[in-house]
Amino acid sequence: MTLSRRKTLALIGGGAILAATGTFAYDITRLPRTASLPWDQAGQYDDPRMRALSWAILAPNPHNRQPWRVDLTQPDTAILYVDPDRLLPHTDPFSRQITIGLGCFLEVLRMAALQDGRHVQFDLFPDGSDAQSLDTRPVAICRFAPTDAAPDPLFAHVPQRRSLKEPFDMTRPVPDAALTAIAAAALHGTTVGTTNSEADLAELRPFSHEALRIEIETPRTYKESVDLFRIGRHEVDANPDGIDFTGPMFEGLARTGMFTRDIAFDTTSTAYQQGLAAVFANTDTAMGYVWQVTPTNTRADQIRAGRDWVRINLAATAQGLGTQPLSQALQEYPEMRAHYDKIHRRLAPGGGTVQMWARLGYGPQTRPSPRWPLEEKIVG
Repeated sequence: MTLSRRKTLALIGGGAILAATGTFAYDITRLPRTASLPWDQAGQYDDPRMRALSWAILAPNPHNRQPWRVDLTQPDTAILYVDPDRLLPHTDPFSRQITIGLGCFLEVLRMAALQDGRHVQFDLFPDGSDAQSLDTRPVAICRFAPTDAAPDPLFAHVPQRRSLKEPFDMTRPVPDAALTAIAAAALHGTTVGTTNSEADLAELRPFSHEALRIEIETPRTYKESVDLFRIGRHEVDANPDGIDFTGPMFEGLARTGMFTRDIAFDTTSTAYQQGLAAVFANTDTAMGYVWQVTPTNTRADQIRAGRDWVRINLAATAQGLGTQPLSQALQEYPEMRAHYDKIHRRLAPGGGTVQMWARLGYGPQTRPSPRWPLEEKIVG
């Protein structure tokens, strides 16, 4: 679950910033100091593997958990593992979405290495995998070798790529040509569907709204998100992952005790009620949709879905469009089962697994999500 920064600011924040003066007012206008540095440092390493990895850590991933760990002890090789402490057991009980995020990581790694004149060969789950959970076995052995292949044009959009968690402009339709370009970006075997029809928008907006409501009103799944709230720049710099809330309003709210994790989890609080309005403003302003289907639901399928998802995200960025995954209806816990079945009947009538579903539209430019330094992700 992700909150719309702009809407929540408008709804719950006004008094804190208006009352701020002097040193306090100056302090709450400061942004995180270190959490965005990996975006500036990407590509600035001597080791070609580190150069590629410094781009790969910017890949999209569920709840910004950044669940990757990389072993560089073997020459010309990077071994990718999942960090078991960064899974989402309540909203993602089988780690399907986490695996998709690892696929995003691998695809950006491939594109970055290609930009540097290197090909990367992936040996996925060389020691096997478990469909029920991820474990400490390798996710992928990545072997680097020189190549004369041309760079991937989508790589140019990695620095601007975002998962846009803001309402979209409902006066600007998504062009058919943009949907065609987005669908064409998938190269790794997933089937991509798109729509911008008014009839589909009218049907799917309330459906995504309801799935989001179920996630928020199910205490354990909502708490999983709230526990990952990073409120204010000091928290974000200390833990540059999870769901960040930064900017003058949130700094003011945090300093005055008006917005805390306990308040956000209190269903009687103004922050909770107006937070609901904020996230529903996102689902209710979708101007198009894109989704991916795989014929089966193996770990390899999930990796392929991730590789294609980041390409779709980058292609949308190239078209000037924002994307936001609507993962709620695809989550595999009991309270969501009816919606899971319904979205599969709607988006995959021929069978298979819907791996990703996202809204499309035009929205504001936003800052990049926080990232841990690459060095924090290297093991061995």
